[in-house]
Amino acid sequence: MTDFAGRHVIVTGASSGIGLATARMLVARGARVSMLARRQAMLDEEAAQLGANAAGFAADVGDKGALEAALSAATAHFGPAYGLFANAGLAGNFAPALSYSPDLFDEVLRVNLTSVFWAIQALAPAMIEAGEGSILVTGSMASKRGMAMNPAYVASKHGVLGLSRAIAVELAPHKVRCNCVIPGFIETPAFDLIPPDQAARINQRVPQRRMGSSDELAEVACFLLSPAAAHVTAQDWAVDGGVLNTLEV
Repeated sequence: MTDFAGRHVIVTGASSGIGLATARMLVARGARVSMLARRQAMLDEEAAQLGANAAGFAADVGDKGALEAALSAATAHFGPAYGLFANAGLAGNFAPALSYSPDLFDEVLRVNLTSVFWAIQALAPAMIEAGEGSILVTGSMASKRGMAMNPAYVASKHGVLGLSRAIAVELAPHKVRCNCVIPGFIETPAFDLIPPDQAARINQRVPQRRMGSSDELAEVACFLLSPAAAHVTAQDWAVDGGVLNTLEV
């Protein structure tokens, strides 16, 4: 069962989309949830609706000091973390690789990849001490495929999948798991900006002929974070309606 029985789970990128849907579901299933994102007001508003088992801690995860301060505040509030859902990320910018901004490249890798490493370094020691823990990172179809015009995003998402596997094998003897969830085309606030004709073309690329919802992704995230997935580690799990493993002509 995906019952968290009061376990503390930290979710980054929790103010909207996949992170918010997962935070809500975790609370509904008994977890104490620390929600991290950049805007404290949005976190406070959502936490007030979720009740005493949710709290918000503002941080830009790409700022190591700010991230570590927020993680410390979260563990002081709810106790050591059983779970981490490292979901925060940047899309970067669509531009040719040869003219891509070096500063933006560094920023995307810092937010999408390095911040995950920082968070794991901060939280995993307590998981090891407790003899249980679950780490889930948000990858992308770009973790598994090349994509033109956004080298930073593709590099960061390939990197976070590799990091999750490295952490999984290293922490497995301590009963701490690490997995990577791979969203396909998921309806989030970012997709609201897509023109209807382009959205229709995206739907046609999916064997199920539709985008997924944040709640559908959250269901898988909650399973992978939960004790129900006790023998699942070092895996990448796509929630994509069949896109990655099919070829339709």
